[in-house]
Amino acid sequence: MSATPSTTLTPNDIEIATRAADHFTRIYYTAYDSDTRLADLPPFYRSNSSLTWNGKPFQGAEGLKELVAKMPATKHEVQSFDCHPIPGAQPPSLLITVSGNVTHGRGPAGNPPDTPVRAIEGHPRVFSQTFILVPDPTAPPTKPGEVAKYYVGADAVRFVG
Repeated sequence: MSATPSTTLTPNDIEIATRAADHFTRIYYTAYDSDTRLADLPPFYRSNSSLTWNGKPFQGAEGLKELVAKMPATKHEVQSFDCHPIPGAQPPSLLITVSGNVTHGRGPAGNPPDTPVRAIEGHPRVFSQTFILVPDPTAPPTKPGEVAKYYVGADAVRFVG
């Protein structure tokens, strides 16, 4: 018989995945909303990372920079996130879903007076974002109990409504 990868997740796998997702979510959106996001976000990605922004595909850290460079400042408010370890490797890849609100620009008060009421910029929008985080083989080894180092293998963002 040939050995097959384990598809059983332990409570420890779930605990570590949840901690990794919490850590990732906090640092990712802090970086995204920073004034230095063009420098802070690309290290989360690799050249083979895929990004889909409201149906438009981008590739790798360079594609991310192309997208973000054209975007006004953002403020994300994460409402919830969920994480599912994907069995088969140790540490497992992670599927993370995030939902919340994002405001582009300086908020409604920052818009010129003649801005249409239904203009997108400056108003909070509900978003849903899904990540597949992949263990980073180039990261230094982790100590027991330490969260594994991951990079974004895939990222899909959609505005809701």
